Amino acid sequence: MRLVSKYIRKMPKTTTCHEFCTGVTKYIRKHYKSSQLPTLEAHPEDRLTASAVIFSRLNREIWMIGDCQALLTPRPLSDSHSYSSSGSPADKSIYLDNPKPYEQELADQRAAFIMASPLPHDHFLDDDTARQAIIPRMLETMQQQNKTYSVVDGFPIDKRHVRIVPLDLQPWEIVLASDGYPFLCPTLAESEAKLEEQKHHDPLNIDTFRATKAFMQGNNSFDDRAYIRFTV
Repeated sequence: MRLVSKYIRKMPKTTTCHEFCTGVTKYIRKHYKSSQLPTLEAHPEDRLTASAVIFSRLNREIWMIGDCQALLTPRPLSDSHSYSSSGSPADKSIYLDNPKPYEQELADQRAAFIMASPLPHDHFLDDDTARQAIIPRMLETMQQQNKTYSVVDGFPIDKRHVRIVPLDLQPWEIVLASDGYPFLCPTLAESEAKLEEQKHHDPLNIDTFRATKAFMQGNNSFDDRAYIRFTV
C-alpha cells in the first residue's frame, strides 16, 4: 500500500490508466529480489498485493484496480442545494464496485459453516475457525490473481478486469473507498455509523452483510478502511 501510494504521488498528472498499470507494476517488481520471482510467479499469495481506486482529474476518469468502491453524485451548481436536511445528497447517487469474483462464494461458505456449527456464535468472535476452514479455498482463488481479477502485485495487471469509469463535464461529488465499508454512504460519518450498526447487529458478518471475516473481539472493524470525498 505504501509503495503504491508513493508511486501515485510521483506519477505525472498526464498518466493514463494503461500507463499507471504498467508503471506501478514495474515499480512494485523492483522491490522483489530476482531470486524470488520464480516462487512468486507460482505463488501469488506471497506477493505484495494491493487494490487501488484513483480519480484522474485530467482524464476525468475513475480507475478501479481490485476490490474497491465508489459513489458518484451529480452536484447542483449551487452548493447550497447539494444536500437534503438530513445531510445526504438530494440527488440519487451512482454506486460502483469491482469485487473479486470468488468473494461472495467464500463468504457464503463461511456463513454456512457458522450456522451449521454446534458452537455458540460468540466463539467465532474469539476464534474464527470458520474463516480458517475457507482459507484453503481462498488460496486456490488467489491462483487467479491478475487472471480473473485485477490487483497491483508487481506482475502484469489484467486490464480486462480494471474498471474505468468516465465522467462527463457536469459537477460531481465523488466518494472513493476501500471495501472495508459494507455500506458506502455519501459522508464518512454515515459510512462509519453503518459500520458500527453492522458490528452491533451482525458482528460475524453472516446475515445483513456477508464477509470472509468477522469483527474480532477488540476490533472496531473487520477490514481496512480508506475513505475520501471531494467535488469536481
